[in-house]
Amino acid sequence: MPTCANCHSKWSWKQTVKKMFTLDTGMNCPYCGERQYQTGKSKKKAGILNFFVLLPLLLNIFFDIPAAILLSSFPVLFFLIMSLNPFLMNLSSKEKYINTSEM
Repeated sequence: MPTCANCHSKWSWKQTVKKMFTLDTGMNCPYCGERQYQTGKSKKKAGILNFFVLLPLLLNIFFDIPAAILLSSFPVLFFLIMSLNPFLMNLSSKEKYINTSEM
């Protein structure tokens, strides 16, 4: 579970999931109110994990998977991955941007 970089309080799973589904990049700590941001490393982990939602499509290329199983696997994988994401989240007090000058 993520820990606030300011007050070092550990967020609950429910608080983390609630904060994950906002469009704002920053999240206010439920304990101290300080603005927190997801670290770059944490974003990369979440991106890799989110890729697994599309895994049934990749498997369907190699194996003949029935459509009912294929379509039912998407919500199951989505729920599973969204349940695991809070355990991989790390927080920082400062927002880090991607350095676009290197591109």
